[in-house]
Amino acid sequence: MATSSRQLIARCMSSSTAAKKLVIKHVTVIGGGLMGSGIAQVAAVTGHTVVLVDQTDEILKKSSKNIEESLKRVAKKKFAEQPEASSQFLQKTLSNLSTSTDAAAVVHSTDLVIEAIVENLEVKHELFKRLDKFAPEHTIFASNTSSLPITDIANCTTRQDRFGGLHFFNPAPMMKLVEVIKAPMTSQTTFDSLIDFSKALGKTPVSCKDTPGFIVNRLLVPYLMESVRLYERGHASKEDIDIAMKLGAGYPMGPFELLDYVGLDTSKFIVDGWYQMEPDNPLFAPSELLNKLVAENKLGKKTGEGFYKYR
Repeated sequence: MATSSRQLIARCMSSSTAAKKLVIKHVTVIGGGLMGSGIAQVAAVTGHTVVLVDQTDEILKKSSKNIEESLKRVAKKKFAEQPEASSQFLQKTLSNLSTSTDAAAVVHSTDLVIEAIVENLEVKHELFKRLDKFAPEHTIFASNTSSLPITDIANCTTRQDRFGGLHFFNPAPMMKLVEVIKAPMTSQTTFDSLIDFSKALGKTPVSCKDTPGFIVNRLLVPYLMESVRLYERGHASKEDIDIAMKLGAGYPMGPFELLDYVGLDTSKFIVDGWYQMEPDNPLFAPSELLNKLVAENKLGKKTGEGFYKYR
């Protein structure tokens, strides 16, 4: 009887501990690209211990250099007449940040893993399966994916209750919004911890269930695609569509300017993925013109030409 009572008390204590929100202090960011380095910068600025991980030292050196240059711009603006404070801010932030090429070796002491790598489900599965073996039980996994279902990514792990979405926007240091995604298996404790973490970064979190594109892209991408279809039908020029949406809707960029800025390949990738999931949804119908431009490597600003020319 005494033994069973002790077991019951232990289970209750364990459940109580599990129900407590995790205060995230140590963060591992996987992916040293634009998004990953931006997320790492934001976390380091707000006092978190951050390890930025990528495949090679060369990539990480470039990432670190970009972060330092970005921080110098922030410091110059924030401490315009205070050079000493500016220097302290820079040194303190950089001291919170380290890099590694071995993700498995650094996750053993992390509270949160944020993945910001290529939008490929198999690659993400390979990463999370590996990290699942080395990360402590309390560690939360999160993906910064903008198009893949969080549920599909989390299914490869044994911690689906400690897996959610943290969708930052580019550039991460500037954009205030973070979409926090609660998949069906995400526990309320995990979700609350991710909300608190987003607030600790100085961001404004919004919550969304695991639906294609979450909130912003689910509304934005169909709008962009309908703009392309309007142009394809010859109902208006791309220039007039851009002007109309800027002056009539108050948008800072027209849809074709935005498509070129985001990258036509990125937009096509998202639409193609959604079309595979819901082929009967007219919002996700592919565009012949978009496909043609991508096939010609006219991807927007990054290649010098998309819907507009930038050379």
